[in-house]
Amino acid sequence: MTLVRRDVVDGIAWVTLNRPEKLNAISVGLNEELSQTILEVSDNPDVTVAVIRGANGNFCAGGDFEEVERLRSKGPDALRELFVGFRRACEAIARVEVPVIAAVEGVAMAGGFELMQAADIALVSDDAKIADNHIKFGMVPGGGSSQRLARLVGRQQALGLLLSGDRLSGAEAVRHGLAYRSFPQAGFDEGVRRFVTALAERRREAVTSIKRLVYAGVEVASPRGLDDEIDTVVNHICEGAGQNGAAAFRQRGVKR
Repeated sequence: MTLVRRDVVDGIAWVTLNRPEKLNAISVGLNEELSQTILEVSDNPDVTVAVIRGANGNFCAGGDFEEVERLRSKGPDALRELFVGFRRACEAIARVEVPVIAAVEGVAMAGGFELMQAADIALVSDDAKIADNHIKFGMVPGGGSSQRLARLVGRQQALGLLLSGDRLSGAEAVRHGLAYRSFPQAGFDEGVRRFVTALAERRREAVTSIKRLVYAGVEVASPRGLDDEIDTVVNHICEGAGQNGAAAFRQRGVKR
């Protein structure tokens, strides 16, 4: 099964996370395919913009708890690869020339929220369910929230969101500066399509130059900070938090 689908139409690369039965949860395989897909579509001279979305109306529910448990049982090195692979996928977004848009509807929790943070621009459904809810399961973020979120919304808001696990709607995410624009769910697909179609019609060299210049002028998540985050989350899970968190997740479920 292809975990990440791609379609290139009229200058737009539509990149779809394709694990709908798992709410497009993150796995080692998905990370690998996502990184490769982002790099490949950016190399296509006919592509001016890429869009990441989730299959069947959900963006991404975060890490696959079953995969985390399986890797945890194999030891820290195996578990680390899940987080390092996700980091590669997120860093690919910053490295590629073309802007990468996150089209967020339904659930964007934990790692899904972190992928949204890594995108160049986020477009969201008004009623999307967005949160870094690691704390609610006794976990810590391992996909970049501790490094990217404060840069997006400031220390106060970042710590509030990370330590409370509070859920935001898409409209609230726009007000926090976590997304550029929100659309009513009934008009979400059309709103996203209008936005990216207009972007795809711009001169490619101008679009890629603007992205390069903005990244050069803005401090991005540091490699050292991301290394520290992965070290912390792997140690945290291997010390038992992963097992307890998975049990809590199954017991409570993801309230949607």
